[in-house]
Amino acid sequence: MTKLSKLIVVLLLYLISGFGAGFATATFAGTNDKSILVFGDSLSAGYDISQAQSWPSLLGQRLQKEQFPYNVVNASISGETSAGGRSRLPAALQQFKPAIVIIALGANDGLRGLPVAAMRANLQAMIVASRAAHAEVIIAGIRLPPNYGPDYVRGFEQTYGDLARRTKTPLVPFLLAGFADRPEAFQPDGLHPTAAFQPNIVDNIWPALQPLLKKP
Repeated sequence: MTKLSKLIVVLLLYLISGFGAGFATATFAGTNDKSILVFGDSLSAGYDISQAQSWPSLLGQRLQKEQFPYNVVNASISGETSAGGRSRLPAALQQFKPAIVIIALGANDGLRGLPVAAMRANLQAMIVASRAAHAEVIIAGIRLPPNYGPDYVRGFEQTYGDLARRTKTPLVPFLLAGFADRPEAFQPDGLHPTAAFQPNIVDNIWPALQPLLKKP
């Protein structure tokens, strides 16, 4: 098993455990009328760093710097699955009325070996619900280590791209792209990105997000 595969295994074990679980609800970047809703797990919840250092907050700062009039609402929960996200999303859409929804879920489905078809159905339902609420959608993918079996891993990882193409939804192929194999990028638990690497996640999100943004 490669160093990257080992890191992903440990990371996924933590994600599914729900340890440190908590609902992160915070609005960043001022008092704009439009919002971006981040819907993920502990990778997006700002675990063990201040909310000001988390990537959703940094995304809000970048939007403000580049004069895009959006707030960022972080509604991520550690240990969340696609099924959990699907059940929570309608209330979040009603509460925050986002213009854009970033869905960063599925890692815990993969670790539990849940059916890929069920994850696909949940993600698709979230896309449909978001669009019904007049929101644009972005899907952020995750990767599994090879020891979960080549057929399952291939089906799992292809789900994001296939779903993005079929629903014409912008895709972030891998949330931790560019640093997942770098130990120094993670906190002492070896699991969660440090504050210093939260901007890298913003950089991974930005190419999919920027085309959806509108200025006054």
